[in-house]
Amino acid sequence: MNTQAQSLTIGAVAKRVGVAIDTIRYYEREGLLPEPLRRASGYRSYGEGTVAQLRFIRRAKELGFTLEEIRELLALSADRRRGVKAVKQRAEQRLAAIEQRIAELQRVRDGLAQLVASCPGHGKPEECPILRALSDEEGRA
Repeated sequence: MNTQAQSLTIGAVAKRVGVAIDTIRYYEREGLLPEPLRRASGYRSYGEGTVAQLRFIRRAKELGFTLEEIRELLALSADRRRGVKAVKQRAEQRLAAIEQRIAELQRVRDGLAQLVASCPGHGKPEECPILRALSDEEGRA
């Protein structure tokens, strides 16, 4: 084992990347990270490649990719023949899903804003338009 290439402890990797130690172990169990080398003491030993891979995973999660999608992106990043095209397709799919979610959230926001505007903020609970909308069987205001 090259000690310079594999010299980081799990704690050092976690600190450098800004993730919990349990997160690293979880990613190893899920196959997102390769099984680390072990020192004679049995402790895990990591190199800079693991740090880079964890940063990739963290950034992909921040962009809304699921762990399964991240697994695909990691595999595609090594595919010299079709990798970039497939990565772009996955990113386009994720973008479309995010845009759909934004549209749903805007619809919810508009409906809630309408309810808030119609509620005087005082009076009997049974006259509150927000409570009526939440209690209505069909969910209408």
